[in-house]
Amino acid sequence: MSVSVKTFDTAAEAAQVLSNDRAARFMGGGTWIMRAVNEGNQSFSSVLLARDPVLRQVQVQGDRVVIGAGVTMAQILGHGELAFLHRAAKSVGGPAIRNMATVGGNLFAWHPYGDLATALLALDATVTLASGNQQQALADLLRDREREPRPVVLSVTLTRPQQGAFRFRKVSRVKPKGISLLTIAANLPQASERISGARIAYGSMADTPVRVPAVEQALEGKTLDEAGIAQAVAAATNGIEPPTDAIASSWYRKEVAPVHLKRLLLEAAS
Repeated sequence: MSVSVKTFDTAAEAAQVLSNDRAARFMGGGTWIMRAVNEGNQSFSSVLLARDPVLRQVQVQGDRVVIGAGVTMAQILGHGELAFLHRAAKSVGGPAIRNMATVGGNLFAWHPYGDLATALLALDATVTLASGNQQQALADLLRDREREPRPVVLSVTLTRPQQGAFRFRKVSRVKPKGISLLTIAANLPQASERISGARIAYGSMADTPVRVPAVEQALEGKTLDEAGIAQAVAAATNGIEPPTDAIASSWYRKEVAPVHLKRLLLEAAS
């Protein structure tokens, strides 16, 4: 089956077409869509592109950061004011993939992918949808992303974390660019040397990246030392039932999650 390509001047125009055509897919960098095309996927018959410059912009105003959905991992790595995201962006594939893979595409990556989405979830990011410039919490987008009609993301907005507060760890069986067995992102703001407003997110521990409320609550008001994080580590997989796949079993993911959470929490701030 042939696949047609349609190009639009704005993301809003592409979103309008997508909302009325279940056989269409919006393409950012193409790492997922072109793979599907090459594998003969027949669930869609047209690919939608947008020239919208907003998709490729990075705007930093004080602590407010807006990243266009078409910004690539390589662009993030080349942007000094996005240094807190460099480790997460670098975890996405090799150089060739990072030159293509986009922020927006990563939000729709299926398990066990979506490493950057995990980082953005821990940063309490919101998304702006191309249709009507609607604002939505990233957590809600991840929860509902398979519903029809599928949205087109215009940009992601977040607040720059405190210096040294954001941490990211990807666990893989193959280095340096293997598929994720477990990804952990943590935003650990502190007041008077005690954690205030912790945000913890896991990747590859559910169908989409998820927040871990049990760990967040256990960290509130604690110090980042062995004694302070003990309850959080004990609660590492509370409410989490990881999937079993070719990378690891659910049992194994639950066994190693507390180990890597502890290492991340005790990691020296950078």
